[in-house]
Amino acid sequence: MTDARTARVAVLFVLAAHAPPARAAETSRGRLLYASNCVSCHGPTGQGDGPLAAGLRPPPRNFAKGEFAFDTDKDGRAGTDADLTNVIRQGAAAYGGSPLMAPWGQLGDDDVHALVAYIRRLAHHGGPAGGGRAAKRGK
Repeated sequence: MTDARTARVAVLFVLAAHAPPARAAETSRGRLLYASNCVSCHGPTGQGDGPLAAGLRPPPRNFAKGEFAFDTDKDGRAGTDADLTNVIRQGAAAYGGSPLMAPWGQLGDDDVHALVAYIRRLAHHGGPAGGGRAAKRGK
């Protein structure tokens, strides 16, 4: 490899390593949707500790743990993107869960996709302090 080619490859590698994530706009939209639709129960960091959580039985899911309960599409994997999408759209009761997780069918496809991406971010980062494990991605 020539010195010029090596330099170009090195520059491209550095740029790629420091580029903002492709999902930055999606995550920003997801954060706004989460704040307006989810934070009252799931809390600002997704730990299931929102202002209404203390009075809810069962308690809201702690997204920061990255553990999801439902395999809504029966593919053998609970908590895929398709599963989260289905629970957001249909509510948890449609899959044997709590009726307190209401359906958010009024959200469009792009909004649901952004919300799922933001929930994944909460699970991946384990809330604000880190330490959570990443949830399985799917579909």
